[in-house]
Amino acid sequence: MLDILIIGAGPIGLACGLEAQRAGLDFLIVDKGCLVNSLYNYPATMTFFSTSEKLEIGGVPFVTISNKPNRAEALEYYRRVATSHHLPIKLFEEVTCVAKKDNHYHVTTSKGSYEARNIIIATGFYDIAVQLNIPGEHLPKVKHYYQDPHYYAMQKVVVVGSSNSAIDVALETFRKGAEVTLVIRNEEVSHRVKYWVRPDILNRIKEGSIKAYFNSSLTEVRENEVDIETSEGKVTIANDFVMAMTGYRPNFEFLSKMGINLSTDQKNIPQYNPETMETNLKNIYLAGVVCGGMDTHLWFIENSRIHAKMILEDIVSK
Repeated sequence: MLDILIIGAGPIGLACGLEAQRAGLDFLIVDKGCLVNSLYNYPATMTFFSTSEKLEIGGVPFVTISNKPNRAEALEYYRRVATSHHLPIKLFEEVTCVAKKDNHYHVTTSKGSYEARNIIIATGFYDIAVQLNIPGEHLPKVKHYYQDPHYYAMQKVVVVGSSNSAIDVALETFRKGAEVTLVIRNEEVSHRVKYWVRPDILNRIKEGSIKAYFNSSLTEVRENEVDIETSEGKVTIANDFVMAMTGYRPNFEFLSKMGINLSTDQKNIPQYNPETMETNLKNIYLAGVVCGGMDTHLWFIENSRIHAKMILEDIVSK
């Protein structure tokens, strides 16, 4: 019988594991993907907005040469934290069901089952892409995840979105020789874009190197072209790839299936006690970005690290 089963081996799941270890509890971390799977799926060239100190977990120093670490440095840091502390982790093992059983929970996975007194859900939000829900979105040329700009060299690329991921894709593919068109739903580039990147994209748009349609939306994708609904009517342009950087969402179906209440508005914010992080289900807790529902800009690594300590204090107190 485990004291705690932690679902999610991302930074916050690892932070919960470190706190459980310090409390002397018997615990296990499981993840359906690789270690810090969300970070692994970040673009290869991605640089964090935060400093390394704000990405640290469990008081373990994150030492970097530059002030803002990149993806490779973060992957190495979290791997070293997990291995040096000998955290019990099972990867590529998906949790399929969590069911109440007497005074504990029976957890079924793709590879076995476990019994645990407490469950911590730290699954993040990066696994499920927000769909455009337009004709042609199923075509292989439409991508919701992005790794490396070289693949799009000498191609006509439409990038949908105006936040960090979209702007990074637009600039990086442009600099590798792609012909880039931005489709932005709002009237301007988001002010959430990294402060050292936003002037770059604004200047590229101003000089005409990157074409941008504001107050516009992509309405249909075909093999060799796309339709864009603009404030001046429909525009059809030639196209090789669509990068739909429209955001991601938590696995609400998994939370609902478990019995966790979600808000009835479009944000789908799960119910939890902000002082203990316990949900409406006794001894099931939430940690990290998953707490924000569709408001994925509410929680980050740096401001949700504290969830680990809050949860473990509540478990230990019981």
